Amino acid sequence: MKKSSLSKLTQSVHAGSVGDSQYKGAVTPIYPSSAYDYQDIPEILYPRYFNTPNQRAVAEKIAALENAEDGLIFSSGMSAIMTTLFALLKKGDHAVFQSDLYGGTMHAVNTEFLRFGIECTFVDGSVPENFEKAIRPETKVIYIETPSNPTLKITDLKAVASIAKRHEVTTVIDNTFASPVNQNPIDQGIDIVAHSGTKYIGGHSDICCGAVVASKGWIDKIRKSAVNTGGSLDAHTSWLVERSLKTIVLRVRQQNQNALAIAEYLVTDQRIDRVYYPGLSSHPDHAIAKAQMPGGFGGMLSFEVKDNAFKFMDRLKLIKRAVSLGGVESTITSPAQTSHSKISAAERASLGIKDSLVRLSVGIEETEDLINDIKQALA
Repeated sequence: MKKSSLSKLTQSVHAGSVGDSQYKGAVTPIYPSSAYDYQDIPEILYPRYFNTPNQRAVAEKIAALENAEDGLIFSSGMSAIMTTLFALLKKGDHAVFQSDLYGGTMHAVNTEFLRFGIECTFVDGSVPENFEKAIRPETKVIYIETPSNPTLKITDLKAVASIAKRHEVTTVIDNTFASPVNQNPIDQGIDIVAHSGTKYIGGHSDICCGAVVASKGWIDKIRKSAVNTGGSLDAHTSWLVERSLKTIVLRVRQQNQNALAIAEYLVTDQRIDRVYYPGLSSHPDHAIAKAQMPGGFGGMLSFEVKDNAFKFMDRLKLIKRAVSLGGVESTITSPAQTSHSKISAAERASLGIKDSLVRLSVGIEETEDLINDIKQALA
């Protein structure tokens, strides 16, 4: 797809928006109808077909921000991810997954694929050659997530895309942590990009949605499965997502700035064991992150607390303890208790997810206020 000459900031406001032809309003109207006249319209409009006006407005805006040709908006991130995978895989197929994935994805793959006769292999994504070694004749998909959840590992997108193309394997990435502002995997050769839109796309901790963007060919294929599984989003929520997207660039830029400042502070505090943030020059994959995340290093970071991590979170006054991430307010969580609670303790240990590890989703508050809150909670 040819890139737009417009900046991301301008695209976030204008791309995909539907004009108000009747009253000339400045924003997209809400079209709540589930029944449309089919006679004079090229395609039958129906919410489960992912093609009503508010659904399309959101999908087109996200596609524009990701430099993709087309997209679909779903009722959740997991709906987007699993619908995509089942559209690409069938009984007897094999897929290669990065081992350090969002716990919900790992749990879903481990529980659902076996029932459908789909095999999978998990590899350390920080070494691209691991993907190639795991490829079999029946391998159809390589699935990655970068930065990873929750230890912020970086997978080399160009290297993985090159390996996949040599073996005619489709690549799928969960781009949630980076957001479309910081990283555009399609520009690096990745085929399909998925998002849990509940996070940075919604951005206010009050919307649940998901998205997939890719070429028109891939989206047509995924849509056929999506119509059958029915994970579509209603008009009202779609409208709220479009509204949220208009500020995503401004929000994420501030979150990038705050997260880097907090990470730089944490590495100097003797009460912290280790800090995971790709924006730090000490991060083992900092150079790769810098190359493939031109918009910034993201608002997510994790760190290990020397003292009791749970007591540390109890003492926080400004930063909220909560599941999910990507909101305008800073939130903190224990991955062992939340995102990765469905996998075994042994699996968590192999991924470096200790009880002392906390994951911080940095909001748009004043940086100094956030650092002061962390300091007093560590005391």
